Amino acid sequence: MNKINIIILVGLLIFTFSCKEPDNAIYSILNDTEYGAALRTKERISNDFNIFDLSSKWEVIIEEQDEEYGNLLNNVNVFVGFIDNFDDGVDNNKEEVLVKTIQSSDFSTSSNGLPETTLSVVFQEAIDALNLAVGEYNGGDSFPIRLELVLTDGRKFSAASSSSTLQQSYWNSPFAYKANILCVPDSPITGDYLLNMQDSYGDGWNGASVRVTIDGVATDYTIDDGSSNNATITVPVGATSLTWEFVSGAWDSEVTFQITGPNSGNIIGDYGPSPAAGVFSLNLCNE
Repeated sequence: MNKINIIILVGLLIFTFSCKEPDNAIYSILNDTEYGAALRTKERISNDFNIFDLSSKWEVIIEEQDEEYGNLLNNVNVFVGFIDNFDDGVDNNKEEVLVKTIQSSDFSTSSNGLPETTLSVVFQEAIDALNLAVGEYNGGDSFPIRLELVLTDGRKFSAASSSSTLQQSYWNSPFAYKANILCVPDSPITGDYLLNMQDSYGDGWNGASVRVTIDGVATDYTIDDGSSNNATITVPVGATSLTWEFVSGAWDSEVTFQITGPNSGNIIGDYGPSPAAGVFSLNLCNE
């Protein structure tokens, strides 16, 4: 099925359901007979931890939706695990543990009239919850973060009950995330960065781009048409600020890209499909 047919189909579905139910309600998430609930990711404020800053945090804004317009929300449990990606012959992987519980009283009301809250996990908080010692975690390791929504009637929803439809597009409700440990220096590392971009469908990024801002000057890199494009990004000596940002487009599920460091030749960032929109950090531990 091509994109035009998909757009027409989605349009018909939106037209059909908009005549029956309000936009801010969620119906028949799990199947045709059972009502469900979801935690929609409205914004990813911070995706990763900085190994140089134990107060750095993973942080998102979530909105809860259920068949009673949020009135069934009881609490959200936050679980954190640890994946040891450092190749030193020692396995420091940790099974997930409950790190905190967010009660319904901690939610405010969103512009949609639904429960909303800013949820965060501090780097030190994750380390303590998993009893990780210094030296057991390194740049390149990661913390899987999983949310569990508990309703007042006892039902629970998490990543296992989240379909691909819920995880992408408007709903953006994966219930599961990953916070990587990055090495983020105080000042930019200068040199030539290589940006490799791919589009799995082969028709370009449909409005998406990687935005690089050097000392306040922003440049967007994208694939206008076709399946790939490369760019060299030069950060000059004396640069004082550098930010990387993914700008979302119409078909982010087709988007992937990698960034190679200026000194090591290592891939210091590998993103997509469906990269998180917003500013992201690169893993500069080996630069």
